[in-house]
Amino acid sequence: MKITTASVNVCSPGRNFTTLKIETDEGIYGLGDGTLNGRELAVVSYLREHLIPCLIGRDPFQIEDIWQYLYRGAYWRRGPVTMSAIGAVDMALWDIKGKALNTPAYNLLGGKSRNGVLVYAHANGADIEQTIDAVARQIDLGYLAVRAQSGIPGLASTYGVAKGNKPYEPAERGLPSESLWSTEKYLRHVPELFERARQQFGEDIHLLHDCHHRLTPIEAARLGKELEPYHLFWIEDPVPAELQEGFRVIRQHTTTPLATGEALNTIWDAQELIREQWIDYIRMTLVHAGGFTHLKKIADFAALFHVRTGCHGATDLSPISMGAALHFGLAIHNFGIQEHMPHSAETDAVFPHQYSFDAGYMYPGDAPGLGVEIDETLAAKYPYQRAYLPINRKMDGTLFDW
Repeated sequence: MKITTASVNVCSPGRNFTTLKIETDEGIYGLGDGTLNGRELAVVSYLREHLIPCLIGRDPFQIEDIWQYLYRGAYWRRGPVTMSAIGAVDMALWDIKGKALNTPAYNLLGGKSRNGVLVYAHANGADIEQTIDAVARQIDLGYLAVRAQSGIPGLASTYGVAKGNKPYEPAERGLPSESLWSTEKYLRHVPELFERARQQFGEDIHLLHDCHHRLTPIEAARLGKELEPYHLFWIEDPVPAELQEGFRVIRQHTTTPLATGEALNTIWDAQELIREQWIDYIRMTLVHAGGFTHLKKIADFAALFHVRTGCHGATDLSPISMGAALHFGLAIHNFGIQEHMPHSAETDAVFPHQYSFDAGYMYPGDAPGLGVEIDETLAAKYPYQRAYLPINRKMDGTLFDW
């Protein structure tokens, strides 16, 4: 079997998705997600101009060798654009191999380690009571784990709290908007949210929270300590992870579990976090961490240090990524939890898939490969539209982490 051609599809059924299709001389093709929110076309260019020409004529079964060729063969390594492009290729190659061998991707990873993949939903509201209502709705849908985010008194808008009736705040069409932030208001407010949530829902439901890189280590340590009575499943991205050692301070002051990694791309970005056991969950994605081939190595390394996975799974990734993440989570031994945000009806129609949700767990299905397809005719009705996440500033106008 040889790779004969490959193409990139960029569509926007509600938000932008970058899809790679690799075809072979035996009529088998594979799909990979290369979506990088707000930088989609950079990945498209990297794929079309640099990676696809290198794939033609190669044996798609030689996944490890192709991965090393694309990573080590380029002097300029790492980074979100490079790793997202390699991730798309890697996913498509595993999809091809699964289809050629007529087996789901999880069997290629060693088979099932569990019956289903525990997932968490998102609940958000303009204030605490609206958030509590949103958590209740997710529990009614069958979720066993819910991430709770609330609007903050005194701030006009808050990350994770959608405008209007949208389930989540997507990237916005056009150039980035700007919003204001106050760490002091946030730190006063969040413990109140989770005190109220535990009063309402008791201890059986898993509760999670995302700080979205907005704290310093000592601020995050304070928050983690104040949240200890409410037994959170984790606090996510309390500080930017570029300085891995920053997590040392947080770990020294709180037993609240820590999760980070969705903005990281390689094992080198997280090796200290994992080796020093400063985190409990590594949240890299198959897309941005180079696909199954690299993320499996990261998960195996993390297992040595009691760190589990909690892969990013927001709707800024396509259903191809969700399907792939479920195969990954079903197979690896040190799986922790998988983020799950349902896609829009338009997105689901463009990307027909085998995966399903039931009673708090998701299942990738038994279709060969990844079990996700793309309707290219329908995708063509949703052309790419420039869109960005908001820009964040402190109350005094200082540009800050979003």
